[in-house]
Amino acid sequence: MATGIDIGEFIVASPDICNARPRIAGTRITIQSLVMDHKMGMSAEAIAREYPQLSLAQIYSALAYYHANKEQIEADIDAYRADCEDWESRYRAGEL
Repeated sequence: MATGIDIGEFIVASPDICNARPRIAGTRITIQSLVMDHKMGMSAEAIAREYPQLSLAQIYSALAYYHANKEQIEADIDAYRADCEDWESRYRAGEL
């Protein structure tokens, strides 16, 4: 009998990589990044074209992880957007 792939091994989080945010194993591509692309209307196939180093299985695993951990990933996205807004306002104020 053939054994399948354990999709649980596609997602990892390490305290010293990507601020401990969940990411695709073996990469620095965070679940947050893939979800943001998906929320902007990109299909999994389109995301795969943007990240050719990822398989469709990895991308679908990331999206499944998001749906299983939506509150956490949404909080990461909100924090990212707040950081972007802060940097933009500091730039416009000439602080950078």
